[in-house]
Amino acid sequence: MSQLHCYVPDDVAKKLQAKAEQAHLSVSKYLALLIEREVENQWPENYFELLGNWQGESLKRPTQGDYENRTNFE
Repeated sequence: MSQLHCYVPDDVAKKLQAKAEQAHLSVSKYLALLIEREVENQWPENYFELLGNWQGESLKRPTQGDYENRTNFE
């Protein structure tokens, strides 16, 4: 596992420590989760090239029912 070092202002470090404590995690684990979420939360490769290229049957929306008549609370 890689080890990274970074520098942040003291006030940011205090906020980070507080957030990690609220999550019941060490600062290192909390940062690792933030970084993983940011790096891994990307669109899959070729996602936008595939968007709109459905090759199966046409999708059809089922007919919608009527609205319910409800009494009001007044």
